[in-house]
Amino acid sequence: MNAQISRPIHSAVVGDDSGHRVVFLHGLFGRGKNFTTIASGLRPELQSLLVDLPNHGQSGWTESFDYAEMADLVAAHLRAGFAAEGPVDVVGHSMGGKVAMILALRHPDLVRRLVVVDIAPVARTSSGTDFRHLLGALAALDLGSLEKRTDAAEALRGPIPNGTVRGFLLQNLKREGDGFRWEPNLGLLRSELDTIMDFPDQGDRTFPGPVLWIDGERSDYVTDADESAMRRLFPRTRRTTVRGAGHWVHAEAPDVVVAALRAFLLAGG
Repeated sequence: MNAQISRPIHSAVVGDDSGHRVVFLHGLFGRGKNFTTIASGLRPELQSLLVDLPNHGQSGWTESFDYAEMADLVAAHLRAGFAAEGPVDVVGHSMGGKVAMILALRHPDLVRRLVVVDIAPVARTSSGTDFRHLLGALAALDLGSLEKRTDAAEALRGPIPNGTVRGFLLQNLKREGDGFRWEPNLGLLRSELDTIMDFPDQGDRTFPGPVLWIDGERSDYVTDADESAMRRLFPRTRRTTVRGAGHWVHAEAPDVVVAALRAFLLAGG
């Protein structure tokens, strides 16, 4: 696939080169820096690359949403720099977990170990209802009327009463000159939400490397029924559930996630 993007993928390195390298891929509405706490917790043994996926953060936009295209764009970015000297470990959450899985399936030479956080390789259309509401609330915000960031927070208080979610979304609001703009490709993400919630058929591809599959106890993004699909694509999967955590496992239980990543990524073999 000849993947096209309006400008290069943006990424940032955390930690010194230790020989162990790990790439983090965020979820919908996120950006690479969402994993700063986790990456810092992995120092000094691991050096991390925090990636802004296409249509998010400081990375360029694409004309359509396609998981294979996103995986290919990330692969090209890694080959040109962070993974130029050999395979790296990849951690992906939610949408980024789907990109990470497809990256491992399409470019297995790039991935040593894979970690998938609270997502499965299946369609999860029921989850789209919440995201559709959030995208609609952001799109309805009158950016021209905003004088300061707190105006946006106040305007979104009604449609998005959860302060944590509201703050997470508002990280994507960027001041530009005298006004504001959304950094993510909001129109595309809204129109392609069904594709985002889906998982494309991968044919007979499988990934031979070790996989850690982390889910949150209070999340419904991963179910026991998903295990057959996961293990068909990733035969060496080990699943662990984080007690008390919801969908944003790494934000809700960072110490637990850091410990799990250390044990898995630094293991021999």
